[in-house]
Amino acid sequence: MVELLAVRRCPCRSCRRHAGTMVYGRPGCHRQQRQNRTIIRALGWGPGFRLHIREGSGVIVVRLDRQGVFTITGQGHLHLPAAVRHWCGLTAGDRVLLAGHPADGLLVVHPPAALDAMVVAVHVDLLGGGKA
Repeated sequence: MVELLAVRRCPCRSCRRHAGTMVYGRPGCHRQQRQNRTIIRALGWGPGFRLHIREGSGVIVVRLDRQGVFTITGQGHLHLPAAVRHWCGLTAGDRVLLAGHPADGLLVVHPPAALDAMVVAVHVDLLGGGKA
């Protein structure tokens, strides 16, 4: 099962918030079950908050929604249900990139396939239209 967990702040410098508008987390940094609590905290989300989760362009988009059927658990975890994982082809043990945008109250989960597509597109552009 792929889950998004909010736990203590990761000590890794690369997981800390940078000067930009986004907050990033790398599941699997230091321990697979650890996630970057700074994202959940930066978004202002907490236990019991209701969420809307949808798929768009191969990524999972999570936002607050008073009518949302998904919630953050009492421990501050956000579990991605099986149907949501299926939308993007996520399987047990897959690592994802989390990108939070506090100003918009938005969390985007980037599965490996979406990351691959973005990197290939940048490489093709850098190589002048050649294959990456």
